[in-house]
Amino acid sequence: MAKTSESKYAEDWVPIKQIRNGMIQLDNNYLVTGIKVEPKNIFILDYQEQNNIIFNLRNFYNVIDYEFWLVVCDRPVDINLYLAQLQLMHANAATQQIRKIINQDIEKGERFRSSAINAVDTEYFILFRDKKPEILQKRIHTLISNLASTGLNSRQVNDDDLRVILDSFFNGNMKTEFGTVMSNV
Repeated sequence: MAKTSESKYAEDWVPIKQIRNGMIQLDNNYLVTGIKVEPKNIFILDYQEQNNIIFNLRNFYNVIDYEFWLVVCDRPVDINLYLAQLQLMHANAATQQIRKIINQDIEKGERFRSSAINAVDTEYFILFRDKKPEILQKRIHTLISNLASTGLNSRQVNDDDLRVILDSFFNGNMKTEFGTVMSNV
């Protein structure tokens, strides 16, 4: 099906052929892929550790010699599952002090659930493109190992990660059902 500019759906304007094997294949034969970086709260570390991580990240970014995109997505979190896990931990806690800490977390979770605030998990990605899969794989491995030297864990994106990124931009973080038929209403 040819994509036309008269379409009322933004997705029809995006030049995506397919998402497969952790890569987005574009109409111009470029492949887009990248890594997902696990978040780390450096502000709970001492001042010297914070400075080391920041210095190492600065060096990390300065050695990237190709176009890349930093993407941050908020993914909604089911707070009910989290609260159920906390209830189990509370029941199995070894000491009264641990129960008290878990109970405080349960109270915070209940406040989130009862408020209009949506709980989200923030995800961080570094994406890049090329036409050659071997260049992309080399970049992925290099980024993962360089990030490990800064103290951050990362992994190659998968198809679901790429869909989350696209959903975040096109659908306000609402999950879509790819492959379903939509009517022109």
